[in-house]
Amino acid sequence: MLTRAVDALTVTLYSDAAAVAVAAAARIKGVILAAVAARGEARIIWATGNSQRDCLALLVADRGIPWERVVCFHLDEYLGIAPDHPASFHHYLKTRIADLVHPQAFHYLQGDCLEPVGECDRYAQLLESAPIDLCCLGVGNNGHLGFNEPTVANFADPYAVKLVRLDAENRAQQYGQGHFSSLAAVPDYAFTLTLPAIFRCGELLCLAQGEHKAAIVAKLLTGPMSATCPASFLRHHPQSHLYLDEAAAMEVKALIQF
Repeated sequence: MLTRAVDALTVTLYSDAAAVAVAAAARIKGVILAAVAARGEARIIWATGNSQRDCLALLVADRGIPWERVVCFHLDEYLGIAPDHPASFHHYLKTRIADLVHPQAFHYLQGDCLEPVGECDRYAQLLESAPIDLCCLGVGNNGHLGFNEPTVANFADPYAVKLVRLDAENRAQQYGQGHFSSLAAVPDYAFTLTLPAIFRCGELLCLAQGEHKAAIVAKLLTGPMSATCPASFLRHHPQSHLYLDEAAAMEVKALIQF
């Protein structure tokens, strides 16, 4: 394990993806326990995707986490998709967290809602009703956080939750994960927490594993802090952490002297 600071971001390098998952689960547990001790509950925003799976499996197997004191949210959701659709983030989180450990509450974005603008307002009010202790994140191949794509990312966004149109690259990436029958079946629009909403969280924890993440990790850490790579936003946050495995760090190790 090696640690370096890049602006305000703490970057930690682990030997492999399994070590990243173990370290991430330990940090998340620590945040939950500290928040419960301080305020009686923890409020956590969960990410989805392959980068999170092993970490989540470790967390739900840990009997030392007081899930009955944890209030859960998620980062994003497709518009016009049923909660039981295998590609919905509602389904991902319900089957990997909620159904297994029964947290105090799990507030889902309602992808099949009838009034999308109203849903943005409803979810924003839930998020802003009390401090969020931790936001878990993965980084997309184009640097997106949630569905804050380079085409729509705004470091000064006035909204906490918004509806965005997915660009062609993102829709192709979603199709490539195998949950949609065709590219045409991937929704055109999605809800996302905005970058300022993410920034307001007490702590940020982003995971990146695998060689396919190496190029965007290098851009995130060594390029300009701008909307062209929304994940560069992590370098602004005073309690932000990026956990990498060796494969994801392969293009940047020498540049930041790991």
